[in-house]
Amino acid sequence: MYNYFSSKEELAKYAIKYSTNVLAQELKSVNEMDISSKEKIYLFTRKYFENVSNSPEVVEYFLRVYLSNREVFNQGCEGFICVGDFVTEVMILLDEGAQNKEFREQDFFPAFAMIMGCLGGFAFLSGENVLEKDLLSYSDSIADNIYRALKYDE
Repeated sequence: MYNYFSSKEELAKYAIKYSTNVLAQELKSVNEMDISSKEKIYLFTRKYFENVSNSPEVVEYFLRVYLSNREVFNQGCEGFICVGDFVTEVMILLDEGAQNKEFREQDFFPAFAMIMGCLGGFAFLSGENVLEKDLLSYSDSIADNIYRALKYDE
């Protein structure tokens, strides 16, 4: 391992960057589609939950290591640096939705936290095996809640 990474901290940073870049690429492909912002929310929610279902260890790592051991990520991974590509794609999704008058104008951080709170919360519940149904069966319901929280009301 030390042939590739100078320390376990460097490996941890790489794992976070890699896993969030996978999600960033998924969202980027959704952002590039010629569909409504509402459809993008639904599709991204499904893709996010598919990633959680297919790679639960990645979500477990993020929740258990990244969020609870922030001191490991103090050097070279502060703030959004390790997850920057993903954050950028969420920003693009929100900006385009607002420009198209599908989403209301709002501060980025509350909107980002609301989206990730919903998705991350369900990923956590899935990992804890407390959901009554398969994670993917909640996808449309969660996407609908996210969309209703973001939508533009005339």
